[in-house]
Amino acid sequence: MKYFNKILIVLVINFYVISCAQGTKKQVKKDSTIKIESDNNMEKEILIQQLKGGRYNGGDEFESYEYSEKDLLASLKRISDILKSHGYKNIPINEFNEKIKKIFGRIIANNSNSKFLSVDFFEKCNKDLVFSRLNIYQNTFIIKNDCFITDLYAIPEIIDYKKEYPDLKHVEDQKIYRNEPDLGQQIEIPHWKDIPDLELERKNNIQTLVARNMYLFNDNRAYFKWLLLNDEDFMEKLVTNFGYYDDKELLKWVVKDNVRFIKKNSQDLDKLFWNKKCDGTVKLNLEIFPVLKDIIKPNDIDYFEPLKEYVMYLLTNKEIRKELPLQDRAKLLAHLVYFGEQYRYDQNYNDQSFFMQRIELFDLDGSLKKEIKNNNFYNLPNYKNLYKKSEEYQDKLTDENGG
Repeated sequence: MKYFNKILIVLVINFYVISCAQGTKKQVKKDSTIKIESDNNMEKEILIQQLKGGRYNGGDEFESYEYSEKDLLASLKRISDILKSHGYKNIPINEFNEKIKKIFGRIIANNSNSKFLSVDFFEKCNKDLVFSRLNIYQNTFIIKNDCFITDLYAIPEIIDYKKEYPDLKHVEDQKIYRNEPDLGQQIEIPHWKDIPDLELERKNNIQTLVARNMYLFNDNRAYFKWLLLNDEDFMEKLVTNFGYYDDKELLKWVVKDNVRFIKKNSQDLDKLFWNKKCDGTVKLNLEIFPVLKDIIKPNDIDYFEPLKEYVMYLLTNKEIRKELPLQDRAKLLAHLVYFGEQYRYDQNYNDQSFFMQRIELFDLDGSLKKEIKNNNFYNLPNYKNLYKKSEEYQDKLTDENGG
């Protein structure tokens, strides 16, 4: 009898354990389903509102639908799924934060409550979260915990909503009217379903989203050329707005193929040679000199004239002397004249732009020469000897500048 009772107790215990385990599994699955359903419900809810608003952008002042933080939040899971389906790998948060700092100059505080940061491509130091899609704004969002960046997309711009939500067809049956402020009258707003090239636009949005993230955070060079051909403004502003100089191929493209160095004035060249950060410090683009050396060939002598003019600009322009601190201006000038001077002694070029003596002629108070000397000529090989040798054309340079 005691043996029978022991067996009965064991059976009861095993049944209880199995029942609890199955209950736990069911609960986990239920919780997981709830999360997915919640995301889907949010996407669907926002999609309905976007469909009711239609698709109209009147330029700088008028949109038929007012976007908000909810629109971004509703798209994040879908965007994350799109990235993963295209092979994007989420990198560790500390690595992502470091890349964001290096590329955009933004510091991510992971202990803050905000889920994302906004990067303003017009005013890089503006940290306000802007959800408008008007033409006067150009923002992208840094999604902190998921480690990717994205623009603010409407749901129909990233998914085939008619296929995924066929039950919403009736939402677009009614005509949409809005008061247009410039015209002072009501206008009919196009439905999303009536946008003729929406499928092509959606495809391009996804390609852009994937390419930016794969290139910047997965170091995937396969997307680099696509971005240069299809996302020129974004790629150029990485260099000219944010001072991202680490990618030599990108820098070479900006100098040679896109910005057209030889046609730019000196103020435009500021964007290539230095970048003022939002904390007031200056980052010099000394990486540009090996890039220029690689670009300039004997038949590309047109590069020397704008370089010479830029040296004169740094020496004489009152505004740049206020904007660029002495220590940064001296360092940049030393590298510029050192770079240009070497071509005077290369028989393939025999350039007569006379770089080095310009500092001697226009540094009237000697502050630049003193700063350069105190920094041991920035360890530029043979700088001191080249500078001494440049005295031989001092009279010619004096004549060039009217005596």
